[in-house]
Amino acid sequence: MITIIGGGPAGIGMGVLLKQNGIDDFIILERDQVGSTFFQWPEETRFITPSFTAHGFSYLDLNAILPDTSPAYTFGKEHLSGEEYGEYLCMIAEHYKLPVSENTQVHKVEKREEKKYWVQTSEKGDGFFSNSVIIACGEFQFPKRPFKYGIHYGDVTSWKEIEGDRIIIGGGESAADAAYHLNKEGRKVDVYYSAKQWFDIEVDPSRTLSPFTRERLESTKALNGIFEHPMSRAISVEKDDEKDMFLIQFENGDVVETKWEPIICTGFGSGAKQFKELFEWNEEGLPILTEKDESTLAPSVYLIGPNVRQSNTIFCFIYKFRQRFAIIAEDIIFHHNLPRNQDIFELYKKSAMYLDDLSCCEKGCAC
Repeated sequence: MITIIGGGPAGIGMGVLLKQNGIDDFIILERDQVGSTFFQWPEETRFITPSFTAHGFSYLDLNAILPDTSPAYTFGKEHLSGEEYGEYLCMIAEHYKLPVSENTQVHKVEKREEKKYWVQTSEKGDGFFSNSVIIACGEFQFPKRPFKYGIHYGDVTSWKEIEGDRIIIGGGESAADAAYHLNKEGRKVDVYYSAKQWFDIEVDPSRTLSPFTRERLESTKALNGIFEHPMSRAISVEKDDEKDMFLIQFENGDVVETKWEPIICTGFGSGAKQFKELFEWNEEGLPILTEKDESTLAPSVYLIGPNVRQSNTIFCFIYKFRQRFAIIAEDIIFHHNLPRNQDIFELYKKSAMYLDDLSCCEKGCAC
């Protein structure tokens, strides 16, 4: 038995690959519904990675989770909404008849017998044994909330519902997205972030704002409603009930008052933290993995999705972490003597969905 925890792009993509290899003894456990993270996105949020149909030229759609599918083809759009991408995942799960158990909360995973793990699926202790466990929990449903007050990006249903001029704390993609949409709604926005500048010269898109985001911010300059405050690290957000104001204190001692509760864009945590005892953790709060994305503490427990780090390589985008599905599948197949479809693995390699040489990730740009 193989257990996949999480029904997002990582979990569904992994399930399809197992199915394509003729492996049926697995289950995908999802605490809500397939693609639930994307259905919870703010209404206006769009993928920063563009979708494009180029299969005929051996280029896979950046947001596809398996070869021969394309969100761009399905929806006729380059930058999909969360709801559209959630529908894409649901269609794949239904088409491949994946064994998904929705509304199933995993309370605990612990090793009880040699080479077997107990997966607890109820507070009473009910569950089952599994030979391998693949953690595919993602990040969006685990927002980082460092302050007492503040509306986190992940709490927003629609930016149209956010009243008043706002202060945004954070300088990543979510902060830029919030600033753009609020400014479009006519709101004055002050963005406070700790870096020296919003845009930098990093080549890796995981370490800088995307071209899509930069282009959108550039388009709002004429509105003159987004004001940047670099080198400003917020350390607390309190409320003065007498003044009915929120007080934001910064590391340099400055205090800023605002009538409206600030928008918190401090990112999201690792979904694997739910099962922290299964992994070793580094200083950045990320799980330490073997070269096969296996836990260094718990044999045959794997991690897939945006939490995966290998050396200096960040796998936080779909087009990145999908390249590791086949690496994990191959390792599980080898250790448990399961069927292996060589043609499928060749297809994944041809489709740039098999990344085992991380040296190719260290690239620079000439201009």
